[in-house]
Order: sequence, then structure tokens, then C-alpha cells
Amino acid sequence: MFCHHTVSHHFFFLSFTFLSCSLTHKPIMATATFHKWLTHFTDTKKCSTFLPSPASKGHQTLYFHHYHRYVCQGCCYLSMNGCREGHEQHARTRKPVVTIETRTLAAVASPAMAMYSLNMAISELKSEAPFGTLSGIVRVQVPIEEQVEAIDWLHSQNHLLLPRCFFSGRKHSPNGEENLVSVAGLGSAVFFSQPHPFSYWDWISIRRFLSERCPLVRAYGAIRFNAEAKVSSEWLAFGSFYFMIPQVEFNELEGGSMLTITIAWDNDLSWSWENAINALQETLRNVSSSIVNFPKSTPPTLILSSHNIPSNVDWDLAVNRALQMIERNDSLLTKVVLARSTKVVPTADIDPLAWLSCLKVEGENAYQFLLQPPNAPAFIGNTPEQLFHRKWLHITSEALAGTRARGASQALDRQIELDLLTSPKDDIEFTIVRDTVRRKLEAVCERVVIKPEKMIRKLPRIQHLFAQLSGRLRSEEDEFEILSSLHPSPAVCGFPTEEAQLLIAETEVFDRGMYAGPVGWFGGGESEFAVGIRSALVEKDRGAFIYAGTGIVEGSSPYLEWDELELKTSQFTKLLMLDLPQRLKVDCK
Repeated sequence: MFCHHTVSHHFFFLSFTFLSCSLTHKPIMATATFHKWLTHFTDTKKCSTFLPSPASKGHQTLYFHHYHRYVCQGCCYLSMNGCREGHEQHARTRKPVVTIETRTLAAVASPAMAMYSLNMAISELKSEAPFGTLSGIVRVQVPIEEQVEAIDWLHSQNHLLLPRCFFSGRKHSPNGEENLVSVAGLGSAVFFSQPHPFSYWDWISIRRFLSERCPLVRAYGAIRFNAEAKVSSEWLAFGSFYFMIPQVEFNELEGGSMLTITIAWDNDLSWSWENAINALQETLRNVSSSIVNFPKSTPPTLILSSHNIPSNVDWDLAVNRALQMIERNDSLLTKVVLARSTKVVPTADIDPLAWLSCLKVEGENAYQFLLQPPNAPAFIGNTPEQLFHRKWLHITSEALAGTRARGASQALDRQIELDLLTSPKDDIEFTIVRDTVRRKLEAVCERVVIKPEKMIRKLPRIQHLFAQLSGRLRSEEDEFEILSSLHPSPAVCGFPTEEAQLLIAETEVFDRGMYAGPVGWFGGGESEFAVGIRSALVEKDRGAFIYAGTGIVEGSSPYLEWDELELKTSQFTKLLMLDLPQRLKVDCK
């Protein structure tokens, strides 16, 4: 059994992690060589990953690798960081891992039977003769006839203090593996995280574990909005970026389900096949095969305290200062996105999965996500905005700006829609976003098509101005360039980017963390990222940080922009409708 406490993991300038267990209160120092068990494994079926040559992209940085380690009475769980340490390792990172394979077992009727099949498969894998490969990743999947929601499976594992993730994207044209609805992951076969900004070589470190012939081996994660900004305590465990290929994964499909396990090893990283399979078995021993459908609602919760940063008064000052900058003749700034962090502490614990399930109910045509490193809060969200989707060389992106509430009646809704379409202020904001995305796509695409150029996208509570852009990449190697150039977009930062980032850094006194950063997944031949807006950082016993931002352009009103923040956070605050009596409530608005 896992204990109900885990240890923090931090970033050090040595290849060890200093640990302590809350049960024993004894410090532990774990080095990479201490965990190196010299065993080998290979498989006759291999598939290779196409990787770009190490062109002079990005800046060279010094890497430090570390491990996640969970220590408790009677058990020890470790996980490998796939990011290489030191630029001298770059020559090795050009190559994919030696063995990349997906095995599909016979379909079964239920998740419990799938667990049995996977445990049998692990026993067979352990008995296979070693062939001597130094690195690899093997995915074993079991189709399940019963359709089970991935979020229900993940909620049934709430007793485990392991890294976890959830991602539910938009529907794409059905073909191949694209009947995947939602993915829930538990434990990390390999994770990728560093304190330095996400670089070209970090992207290469992830890509080497992926293959177009194993399309469902994916790395799920997120990147900070601004890697140069000071990291606050609540975001420490995420690093500058955090991606994970789950050890155990539940796939919700159209018409069925699938339970999978993934084993990743790399002797160059002191993480052998035996390390990987032993860690997987430790995780599986604690995974529940009993799945209960939990209510997609939360009970009314009293708010003990609520605190906005900035306050209403400070917000007015910040917006007016931004408007003065925009209106100056010698300033290039035309738009800046200012954000707010709202810390809420309820009288009862918040279950991040319960909140996520409520977001999912109203999340049509949006992305729902959860990312939670070990011993960290959960970053959750329900974002309507796509950063990009790449399938082979075809890429799509979009512009989303301007916000209005939905109308209570069809006639009122149509009136609000017309007001948004004809608003000069919102048209300026939207045009800046659309034209910037177009220019960035044109830099790496053969041609870019915008269709529609401007329309309304309606969501259950909000409506926006919207345009879709598509193009054809000249090379798959351009994926890193797309990611690094599209983020941060004018929709979450401003324009020009440098001027907007500088004003944000000078104005905002809280850490955005992964809010408004890229969130999604890398896969072999396909990747998809959304923009991490409409999001919150949730910790069961400490409340939540709820984030929202709004674009400031010429003609903006501090009062109206504050109302827009309230509208955007309402999908979270509606879950906390009941307040304590005023004399007991601490409200710092």
C-alpha cells in the first residue's frame, strides 16, 4: 500500500534528489548510479522515429536530470526524467530509442479483465530472453468492449499519490486512431521536466520516445507562460515545463475503451529495463480495477476566504496605465493582456477531478485537461482556444478574441452576437490576433488559408470572435518552431510581444505559471496543443487559484474588463456559490 504522503521533488544542480518521507522523517539521498540495475531487453519488432538533424535551433543550455521518487512505508516508486543533462549529450539525443513497439492484446469485456490480461502480459515480458537493447518504449494495450469514461477511471484512482494527467480534445475527421475521446494517465513511464525554458533539445528528448508507427504513445503536459518569470511556491513542482508518458493509461473511445501500460527504459539515463518493469508492477499493484461512476456535479460549498490579485482598485490603476502606454505616440504597444489570480479557500476540500467533470459537462468544442506532478496541485482547465494541431505536415491554428456573455433568450443572444461583430474595440483586438497568427504560420508553411476570416464561436456561457487558419508545413522539423513562435499569442500576451511581455512583468505581481501557456501532447506524426486559459490550480486541502485575463486595447474600460474577468471565472466560481455570513468571511476584493 502507498502511504498517504509523498515527498517533494525539486531541481538541483547535481544528479540527485534530496528526499524525506513524512512517515519516517528521515532524509534520503538518491543518486542515478545507485539505481542502475544492469539488465537488458530488446524485441524483434522495432519501429523507428523520424527525428530532425540538430540544426542550430534554440539556445544551448545545461541540463540536469533527476528522478521522481515516492517513499513510504513498505514501498518505493521511481520514474525516469527523459531530458538529457549537459550539451555533450546532444549527439545521443539525435537518435530515437532502440525499441519502440505497441502490442495489442485480445479484447475483453471489462476493465477488471483488462487488468488481469495486462498483469499476465507483464509476467511474459519479464520471462522473455534479453536481447541487449539499451533503450526502448513498449506500450501494451487491451481493448475493452464496455464503454467507460476516462475521468471515472481516474477518479477511482484517487487513493494514489502518483503523477496523473487527463486530456480531452476536439473531434477530428474520423480515420485511423482518431476515435479517441479522452485520455487519463497515472504514473510516468518517463517524464520530461527542467527548470530552464523549454528548448529545441528538450523537444528532441521527447521526440526520441515517439514514433508515427506507435501513434498512441504520447507525452502529455504543459509549458509555463513565461519561463523567465520568478516561480512561486505553488508552481515549483511543474518546473519550466512538465510532460509525462503515462505508465498506466485509460483511453475512452467512441464505442469502447482501452486500458494500457507503457514501459520505458534508457541505460544512458541509468534507468534499465528492470527498473522500468519493477516500477510499473509497483504501480499496478495499487491501481483499482473497480470503477465507480461519480456524480458530474459538486455539492454547494461555503467560501471561507477569497482574495483577488490585483484587487479591483489596483486593476483600475493597471488598466489605465496600460491605456496610457498604448496611447503614447512613441509606443509600439497596441494590445496587452492583463490577468487576475483569485485565491479561494472553501470550508471543504476541493476535488480537482470533481471540478474537471463539471467543466467537461459544458465543454463542447473545448479542451479539458488536468496535469498533476507528484506532490503538487492539479492544473485543470476548460479552454476553447487551440494553439495548433499538427497531423503529418498539415497544421491548423485559430484566432480567438473578444468576449460576450450568452443571452438568456435566442433574440437577446443574437443581439449580443451582433454587438460583438460590429464592435470597433473588439475588432481591433481580434484583427491583431488573427494577423499575427497568420504571419507566424506563413514563416514555416507553404501557404496559409484563413476560413472563416471572422465569425462568432458560441460556447455554453460565452461567445467569441473566431477565425481558423490552416497551412502545410515544409517539414515536420518545423514543429518546435511553430510551438515556440505561436506562444505567447496576442490573445494571451499582446502585441508586439516583447513590449506586452515587459508591461505584464512590470504590472502583474502573481505568477501565471502554466496559465495561458501551451497545454497538450506530442505524438508520433501528430501533436495538439491548446492555450491554457479558463484554468485553475487546485489543491485538495488548500483551495484553488483561479485565473483569467482580458485584452486591453484603445477604447477598453477598466470596469467592463473587470466584468469580463468575472464572466470568464464564472465556470469555477459557480461551483462555490454559497458564502459564509459576512462577519465570518474574509474578502479582499
